[in-house]
Amino acid sequence: MFALLEAFFTEYGYAAVFLVLVACGFGVPIPEDVTLVTGGVIAGLGHANVHTMFVVGMAGVLVGDGLMFTAGRVFGHRILKFRFVQRVMTPKRYAQVQDKFDKYGSRVLFIARFLPGLRTPIYITAGISGKVSILKFLLMDGLAAMISVPVWVYLGEYGAENIDWLMHKVHQFQAVVYIVIGIGLLALLYYWWKKRQRVQFFKRKIAEIRQRRHNRKQQKQNLK
Repeated sequence: MFALLEAFFTEYGYAAVFLVLVACGFGVPIPEDVTLVTGGVIAGLGHANVHTMFVVGMAGVLVGDGLMFTAGRVFGHRILKFRFVQRVMTPKRYAQVQDKFDKYGSRVLFIARFLPGLRTPIYITAGISGKVSILKFLLMDGLAAMISVPVWVYLGEYGAENIDWLMHKVHQFQAVVYIVIGIGLLALLYYWWKKRQRVQFFKRKIAEIRQRRHNRKQQKQNLK
């Protein structure tokens, strides 16, 4: 995959990088991180400017993600009948994504950037839900992209002369990202559980107070 992308990007430059990243947003099975690293590599080899590549990378991921979000917003649940959507959004996966939205709200949009298999379904679902504004979507997705895109592009530029070292570092970074995401999800789950416990506690207390008031009223009526 890396060799094919390198040859393609070297031949067609920034436009090729942009189009492949947009395709990644559509759920095409091309790793986005490898795409960004490859863009950095051709910059490191002198075929492009690394800072321009960073801008192109940001534009590509935001346009690809934004198109999926907009498609969900425009077509609603009808988009689930589209053949290309059905490939990445099975009923089971749609249910999983909805469950994540119920638990974590719009924060899941930030996490989605680091979840290749769920990114496109999450963005489509966010659009379908109608609960996320375009501005909020761009903010959450843009903040996440500001972390992932420069890391991969500048790492590719730095390691362009030593591909074996570079691929080793890419795998290390991927592992670190997944560990951090796992810890973050556990923290969010714990926060959600504690919040639910507090809500249930207050509901019980309110029910007890109401019951005591009801009992006192009953006692007064019995005395009469």
